[in-house]
Amino acid sequence: MGVTSDQQGDVPELAPPVCVAALYKFASFADCHALRGPLLDLCEAEGVRGTLLLAPEGINGTIAGPADGIARVLDHIRTLPDCADLDVKFSTAQAMPFGRMKVRIKREIVTMGQPDIDPRASVGTYVAPHDWNALIADPATIVIDTRNSYEVAIGTFSGAIDPKTSSFREFPDWFRRERSRLLGEGTPPKVAMFCTGGIRCEKSTAFLKAEGVDEVYHLKGGILAYLEHVPPEQSLWQGECFVFDERVAIGHGLVEGESTLCRDCGGAIVADQECAVCQAEVSDIGAPRT
Repeated sequence: MGVTSDQQGDVPELAPPVCVAALYKFASFADCHALRGPLLDLCEAEGVRGTLLLAPEGINGTIAGPADGIARVLDHIRTLPDCADLDVKFSTAQAMPFGRMKVRIKREIVTMGQPDIDPRASVGTYVAPHDWNALIADPATIVIDTRNSYEVAIGTFSGAIDPKTSSFREFPDWFRRERSRLLGEGTPPKVAMFCTGGIRCEKSTAFLKAEGVDEVYHLKGGILAYLEHVPPEQSLWQGECFVFDERVAIGHGLVEGESTLCRDCGGAIVADQECAVCQAEVSDIGAPRT
């Protein structure tokens, strides 16, 4: 069963006891180093593990731990500059999905390599999960999966375009190279984009707006929100959703999926299939190489 997100209130009661919170917020941090120590200390004191990224443009990451500990960490993050309305998606795990707690300082909280793009200034139109099906079923809409190829390999929306990128940094060059083919001549189509939790689409839609594309839309809350709120019988999602922790993937209701990691490439293998990325046999599954 899924867990209802509550951005401003208390973390919901969860069973099993490991609460997982995926979060991000574009904000203005003048001194990330001053923010890092207290945040790391609090996470460790509360038994919270995972990874949080701090950059001058904000915060991003996924953490896991006891529900009350997660609540206290989120309360602290909401006191940071511009973070009162922090975006959080909750799910659960059968066991702790992270080995330790890391708070890292980066140039960007999601690396696109386009320093002039500011999602706080201009982004695409947000589309709620329950309105997403109608948008992507419209023949006048092209749908783009902004995630990496190894994520797309185990699940995506029906009819979505896979840019076949290995990192988000490749997305701008891919779009510029494919723009004419994608948008065609005359009246351009509507462009609908999605990613895991919404953060990559904040930047990708801002990028398309800066490139002069007017009708740009993105799935609010990302795939996680869609899988939480849209019933399987109404869903246009196919497969599982890759997540960056030891659960590997999740499905409808945000329950853990059946995927395991490929030892050869770090991609996901679903059930008894071969790796969708490198075609390794199921006998080779295990921990990815570092």
